[in-house]
Amino acid sequence: MRSLLKAPAAMLFTLAAVFLPACDIALPEESGEYCRSITFRSLPYTVCSFRADRDDIRLFYADEDGAPYLQFDTLADALAERGETLVFAMNGGMYHENREPVGYLRAEGGDSANVNTNEGPGNFHMKPNGVFWVEDGRAGISVSEAYISEGRDPDFATQSGPMLVIDGELHPTINPDGTSRKRRNGVGVSADGRTVHFVISDSLVTFHDFASVFSDRLETPNALFLDGQVSRIYAPAMSRNEQGMDMGPIVGVVE
Repeated sequence: MRSLLKAPAAMLFTLAAVFLPACDIALPEESGEYCRSITFRSLPYTVCSFRADRDDIRLFYADEDGAPYLQFDTLADALAERGETLVFAMNGGMYHENREPVGYLRAEGGDSANVNTNEGPGNFHMKPNGVFWVEDGRAGISVSEAYISEGRDPDFATQSGPMLVIDGELHPTINPDGTSRKRRNGVGVSADGRTVHFVISDSLVTFHDFASVFSDRLETPNALFLDGQVSRIYAPAMSRNEQGMDMGPIVGVVE
């Protein structure tokens, strides 16, 4: 599995080109522009919010021939050929060097791997980790062991780790005095399972900084870390289509 603690030099692409000024003005939903820039504790983030009972949230990995999409543009072009439009996307979970997911993934085309509860190195195995799922117009984030016992049959799901917020509390090993700063992205779900918030930092932030956005600003009872090395966003309404290293799973919203 690729290192989840140290970013290789090739991944340290220029972030300044994709950072946007921070503000608290939400874009109108009726225009299809679901993303907004916010400032939280003097740090800038982009938050893209969707309704699980209204918006078409999906997980993607590979096309019908089994070839991974790897890039936002490849996915957007494939959807366009079906008459669909990708309105938002983000890297959607950790993966091995060959881009196969480290944990469970239910994407278009079916399941990849099983729920991974093994011990191991890196952020994915910083227990508890969790599963983000979408099922019958409702979304949620479950601790991985709980997800297994729940017996869910979701439309889409992805496993990543660690959990950032668990039942309203920050992950117990997230240190408020931590000094590791990276660009990070994750997902949180409202208490009623209707609203899904995808968040990416627009500067380098600590785990504690990032988790606190979900617990204290968005007030999501559960939130899941997606990555902190290849964090990228596709949000054409904000003129953002961030390029970089090939990705594994991708989470997106389709119209």
